[in-house]
Amino acid sequence: MTKPIALTLGEPAGIGPDIAIAAWLKRRELDLPPFYLLGDMAFMKARAKALNADVSFAEVDAASAASKFHDALPVVSLGLSVTAQPGKPDATSATAAIASIRQGVADVVAGRASAVVTNPIAKSVLYRSGFAHPGHTEFLAELASEGGKTPMPVMMLWSPSLAVVPVTIHLSLRDAIANLSSDLIVKTARIVIADLKSRFGIANPRIAISGLNPHAGEDGSLGKEDQAIVAPAIAKLRAEDIDVRGPLPADTMFHERARKTYDCAICMYHDQALIPIKTIAFDDGVNVTLGLQFIRTSPDHGTAFDIAGTGKANPSSLIAAIKLAARMAAAKV
Repeated sequence: MTKPIALTLGEPAGIGPDIAIAAWLKRRELDLPPFYLLGDMAFMKARAKALNADVSFAEVDAASAASKFHDALPVVSLGLSVTAQPGKPDATSATAAIASIRQGVADVVAGRASAVVTNPIAKSVLYRSGFAHPGHTEFLAELASEGGKTPMPVMMLWSPSLAVVPVTIHLSLRDAIANLSSDLIVKTARIVIADLKSRFGIANPRIAISGLNPHAGEDGSLGKEDQAIVAPAIAKLRAEDIDVRGPLPADTMFHERARKTYDCAICMYHDQALIPIKTIAFDDGVNVTLGLQFIRTSPDHGTAFDIAGTGKANPSSLIAAIKLAARMAAAKV
């Protein structure tokens, strides 16, 4: 990989700046690929001082970031002054967070970066500024629009021991069930298959699909949705020569032996997918957005306002996100 990774600032009052510094300090130990941070030099120097971190910074453009990476943490300026203090979002928080996402995507699309890794954002802070999207994923999908068409983004949570995809995401359980359809399951699975092949280098992906109800409906005695919605989707995918199994009882899908039988588990709603992976890989899980023309990964945690600026933030998930982004960029066909 010759192009660096674009790393967004995230919510500046959160731990994004902290873990960016911590990851850079481990660059040699972990042989990390070059990355640059989209942010504000004065802000990053102030945060490094608060952390008592021995870090050098270099203000660069994306083209020169890789050459500076081993001697200094490259910072590509957003042209904005960021003033938020640790744990205390201010008027600059949303502007900086949104600008860094826009610029990171623009850099990848223009070929200046190989992938974008996004630090955590605070949705409540963005909403107060008028941000119109439910979250990162939907905003990224808008930025990926081409010719008036917005792609369907799919959220994958990945770790070395488990990859999961929820078909419905940030919806109440009642709304998740109401929005679930055979067509949505099929579209989600096709995107997962395509990206597992092109970006994860898996020639023949194996997919396990959960049922919606306990025991996958128990032949209809515990709910009709698995027979009426999930099973027809699986039949359609099998007709396309996709290696798919299900609907499977979710309570028996995630033990160690079961995980060895598939490359990705597709689940019907948010917690059905996220509880097992956060139990198995809480510190090194990675959020990956599939279905876009560019590569995006993110640490699988929030802004952690309570520990921002204290040096207590664990960079493991960000490091995993950077490594996975580089792996996907190298595998892309």
